[in-house]
Amino acid sequence: MNYLQSIGEYLLMIKGVFGRMTKGSVLKELIFKEIDELVVGSLGIVAFLSFFIGGVVALQTALNLSNPIIPKSLVAFAARQSIILEFSPTFISIIMAGKVGSFITSSIGSMRVTEQIDALEVMGINSLNYLVFPKIIAMLTYPFVIAISMFLGVLGAYTSAVLGGFVSSEAFITGLQEDFIGFHVFYAFFKTFLFAFILATIPAYHGYYMTGGSLEVGKSSTTSFVWTSVVIIVTNYIVTQLMLS
Repeated sequence: MNYLQSIGEYLLMIKGVFGRMTKGSVLKELIFKEIDELVVGSLGIVAFLSFFIGGVVALQTALNLSNPIIPKSLVAFAARQSIILEFSPTFISIIMAGKVGSFITSSIGSMRVTEQIDALEVMGINSLNYLVFPKIIAMLTYPFVIAISMFLGVLGAYTSAVLGGFVSSEAFITGLQEDFIGFHVFYAFFKTFLFAFILATIPAYHGYYMTGGSLEVGKSSTTSFVWTSVVIIVTNYIVTQLMLS
């Protein structure tokens, strides 16, 4: 029953977000602020992880290609498929659930604890629209982060494989182009948009409906990370089953 109640509260929250709208000029300022904090502020860690994980994927693939019959171009092919299909859209999103999700939960939760949300309601402002709507719009730019992650992941794979002497540059480029399916890119960005919505709303739910004092802010952030990760993984499975099967 608690789970059903939480799902119901979450759906009502989504409805409330798109209810009475805040003044446009105020929303514009809030949206740019959220883009800076949620998206631009995450580029550094995303770039670092993508480059080195791409390198590790290529390195592991090259080290396990002991059969001389298997072409070396498979290193690039495996790295490309791994990065575009799963690593960048899914695992970066789980990492973002820890960084961005915890930030959203703690910031809104702190406002709940200090009664700032109640003050917004008293002033006649739709607090859900004021707090959550800018985050949803800001996260629509999240696929841009994933595109950078894909590029740097492939670049890291190229650097690791070619400079490490495991494969020639020509063979790597051949592997990148081999059996390329454009729909896979569409699939990756489609689920990225879904993950962006999840990253903006589930942490906001845990912060907005938080009860207790400042101690509960940390607990809510942890719970938010767990449930956001679970929903991302389940959504990933469903989307993959529907679009690639």
